[in-house]
Amino acid sequence: MSLSNPLKKLALCVILDLDGTLLNTDALVSEVLRGVLGKYGKQWDGREVHKTVGKTPLEAAAAIVEDYELPCTANEFMSEMNPIFSKMCSNIKALPGANRLIKHFADHGVPMALASNSLRANIESKFSSHHGWKESFSVIIGGDEVASGKPSPDIFLEAARRLNIEPSGCLVIEDSIPGVTAGKAAGMEVVAVPSIPKQSHLYTSADELINSLLDLRPEKWGLPPFDDWVEGTLPIEPWHIGGPVIKGFGRGSKVLGIPTANLSTEGYSTLLSEHPSGVYFGWAGLSTRGVFKMVMSIGWNPYFNNSEKTIEPWLLHDFAEDFYGEDLSLVVVGYIRPEANFPSLESLIAKIHEDRKIAERALDLPMYSTYKDNPYLKSCVKDGSHI
Repeated sequence: MSLSNPLKKLALCVILDLDGTLLNTDALVSEVLRGVLGKYGKQWDGREVHKTVGKTPLEAAAAIVEDYELPCTANEFMSEMNPIFSKMCSNIKALPGANRLIKHFADHGVPMALASNSLRANIESKFSSHHGWKESFSVIIGGDEVASGKPSPDIFLEAARRLNIEPSGCLVIEDSIPGVTAGKAAGMEVVAVPSIPKQSHLYTSADELINSLLDLRPEKWGLPPFDDWVEGTLPIEPWHIGGPVIKGFGRGSKVLGIPTANLSTEGYSTLLSEHPSGVYFGWAGLSTRGVFKMVMSIGWNPYFNNSEKTIEPWLLHDFAEDFYGEDLSLVVVGYIRPEANFPSLESLIAKIHEDRKIAERALDLPMYSTYKDNPYLKSCVKDGSHI
């Protein structure tokens, strides 16, 4: 999903944002906002999240106070939020690919700086549960250490100064529009990793647009490439999800000729927010039928322009009958590619079948095949089923 020529400039260092880029801060902010707004009789539904992403804490609070017409000032609202947030911020999870990226650059001696609109003290708290992060950065700057936060270029220019590298040699990785604007104003190259779905059209000033950190190709910027891709797949920390099979949009078999088994996303909003949209693969357990290879999509399906994020696994086996209502458990072990739009239905179908071939081959590799015996799958499959 590049926005420009694939031949990029040579980067001498990397400057990373924190919230929404490395950490899934939005999920925690939403949780805290639901509680605090509830005291005012208001309900947080996340629709105004774009007004807070990339802003300083005070700017974000001001936006919430205005939008929800709260009977308090932005500072008063912050004073309610901060104690709750501070207690919980050490538990913010890393976004997929964050640990891999930081370790990769640190192992290869690539200078790194962290430049965040968060207060410096809050950065320290957020880092506390992420082993090795603080030591990996040569420079760490909070929004309270510069005259103006993003979208001002101040924080990025200060990071470059402390790294002793010219701005033109810096590669910024950012999730927010204010962050992208700040990076470009500083004269740096910027890779955007949007944290708000279906907003990529707003990031046209970025030099490159990627779906998640899993999709970063450092070699485009003259940096050491990742060496952990295996036969077109990226091993990931396994995760699982399950529930009864439900009826989907009715286009899997009828339109695509691909019988996907839809899972309800109810109760999994936090889990879905942790994993970027894209194509994954792993093993699927049906309670009365056994364990099978599967490839699945998570996301918005841009060709059909879904309004909600969905999970659509394709069990790679020919079944004689439907299994709606049957319990389905998934263990996700690898990543293939980001979600993408396609110019035609035919090209979409061809890509899905290519994904199937990649997944089928990969799942025969020992590094993936061992998960067929995962306890989570075995616990859902009844005795007597073929495994």
